[in-house]
Amino acid sequence: MTLKVLMIGAGGIGAYYAARLARAGHDVVLTARGDHLTALQSQGLQVDYEGEKLDCRLPAVDHAALVQDYRPDDFDLVAVALKSTATGPVMDELGDWLGTGSVPVLSLQNGVDNEPLIADVIGENRVLGGLAVRIGGHIIGPGKVFAEGVAQIVMGAWPQTDGPDDTRLPLLKRLEKAFNEAGIPTTVTDNIRYELWRKLVINNGVNPLSALTSLDTRSLTHHPEFSKIVYGMMAETVEASKADGVNLGQQDLDEMFDLISNFNAIKTSMLVDKEKGRPLELDSIAGAVLRRCSQLGVAAPHTFTVNALLKHQEGQ
Repeated sequence: MTLKVLMIGAGGIGAYYAARLARAGHDVVLTARGDHLTALQSQGLQVDYEGEKLDCRLPAVDHAALVQDYRPDDFDLVAVALKSTATGPVMDELGDWLGTGSVPVLSLQNGVDNEPLIADVIGENRVLGGLAVRIGGHIIGPGKVFAEGVAQIVMGAWPQTDGPDDTRLPLLKRLEKAFNEAGIPTTVTDNIRYELWRKLVINNGVNPLSALTSLDTRSLTHHPEFSKIVYGMMAETVEASKADGVNLGQQDLDEMFDLISNFNAIKTSMLVDKEKGRPLELDSIAGAVLRRCSQLGVAAPHTFTVNALLKHQEGQ
């Protein structure tokens, strides 16, 4: 059965998944702005996925046109693939529009604080948590995106499944089947917060340090000194998870370090943002860890130091 999906955000992650779904015959609408939006409307979307070309023509609109031309329940799913720094502003902008419907909203963003922001606007019973796993991607020009990696998705009812009668479960099963058939390796979990925190372990380990040093993930994780800082920041993230009752442990830490150490040598999204002069997701990644360590009364010296140095570089 054809899915109707609204992808809010046509950057590297959102555009790649949108292209995969569209190629499989699903109806996808993208939101974008500026020159990128103009190119999407006039030339279509061009995705370079490790040498494979995924070119498609999709409806692309800005948020004003979205509100004017569509209703929320025109879609089976609204997916948010924006930077986490944009979650609050976009919920402010589209909250009233989303409130006129009942469509579930899936976050595919970095960090562990996006779903609460979305839930504050539309209610927990419409929120799906999600994460993009082992994927790197960014806009390389108007209408053009590069992506790489296995590009998996893990999703689930947020903050957890409300038992067998949870109304989100049929959609999650439908999404899992459709996404996998579209070439997007996808699994559904009944504990999405656990998975989001495991992703944050990796993100906090490499994103801020890569932006500070301009090194890719492989260079960091195989460097004699920087690899120890990566591991230290990951360990501090594991400790911070306890503030949310997620309680990651040593096995999670070692699995995530092994995963990123053996992943492609990629520029992190934070390094790409820094090079392009865009706002960094620092508060959503390092900030999320530091706030929770403060709540717990535990030190996070690696994260504190890298965060402070990067903020100084950025003039914050």
